[in-house]
Amino acid sequence: MRVAILHDYLNQYGGAERVLEVFLELFPEADLYTLLYDERRTGGRFKGRVTKTSFLDFKFVRKHHRLFLPFMPLASEKLKGNGEYDLIISSSAGYAKGFGVRGKYHICYCHSPLRYAWEWNYMKEMPFAPWPLKESLIRPILNRLRKWDKKAAQNVNVFLANSNYIKDKIRVYYGRDAEVVYPPTNASVFKYQKQEKSGGFLLMVGRLLYYKRFDLGIRAATLLRKKLVVVGRGPEYKKLKALADLRFVSFMEAPTDQDLAKLYNQAEFLIFPQIEDFGLVAAEAQMCGLPIIAYDEGGSQDIVKSGKTGVFFKVQNSEAVAKAIRAAEKISWHREKIAETGGRFGKSAFVCRFLEVLESLGFSLDF
Repeated sequence: MRVAILHDYLNQYGGAERVLEVFLELFPEADLYTLLYDERRTGGRFKGRVTKTSFLDFKFVRKHHRLFLPFMPLASEKLKGNGEYDLIISSSAGYAKGFGVRGKYHICYCHSPLRYAWEWNYMKEMPFAPWPLKESLIRPILNRLRKWDKKAAQNVNVFLANSNYIKDKIRVYYGRDAEVVYPPTNASVFKYQKQEKSGGFLLMVGRLLYYKRFDLGIRAATLLRKKLVVVGRGPEYKKLKALADLRFVSFMEAPTDQDLAKLYNQAEFLIFPQIEDFGLVAAEAQMCGLPIIAYDEGGSQDIVKSGKTGVFFKVQNSEAVAKAIRAAEKISWHREKIAETGGRFGKSAFVCRFLEVLESLGFSLDF
């Protein structure tokens, strides 16, 4: 069986790329197509695996790909495959499902519909113009992207969503149904470690982007005069560092997965104040038995069970975060039981569910 795997772009390494790695393990002979490939930024994890990239694959574009949004649909359509495939699997938050790679059957694992097209506020991180001016200039471009994205969705036979939040978006934006298959986490690393003693600190983890709302956790920690460790790097670093009271807040750039698992086990709570498509960080934390202080919207609703694995707050402000932390401090948490609920996010659970979907579609696989 000839299989092609399509991925939007490989110029960073995150949750979507971890899903891609599993697909490549399942289909080691598959051809891999992507718009952009940066070996250094992906840590060499896909070295020798990429079959073909797009005409946009230049160093400057890899580093500043958001500046080239108007050209992405054309680059996607012009990215042709090596003949026809029996099965296409796209790992997509927008473009991969629209690649010009032909196949008899197309399964899309959807991390999100194309955010830039459907959610205007997501564009606020664009660096090249003040937002009011930017909106009036790019709205026509985004309208075209929206039409293209909806049309590209018709190339797909079956959608898989990484959460119920994304399942709902697929229904609203594309008029299509989807099955939920939670993305994989590394259960061999992210697990409860009874021997680790509590460090009594709060924890936030992720890329330092505006929509992840690290500012809320930083302000809440200062209000409560509690220690907070912020793990990650990104364009918001200088702004967040200036905001932080360094008597309470410390920053850590790039720990190993093993070090991160240790932090999850030692922390008192994970603060998760953003709206995520799924929330891989929250899933990892839960697998380590860490209670989560989460905003009650998005993928966190699939992960957190109120009062059992975490506490929700309803308003995105620092006072609400602080109030939820105070409420969580009054609960006796059973961290080993929290970790047990995280088993549904392990790699083996993902593989089992994905293979069940393939077999239900008539693909007979021998593993």
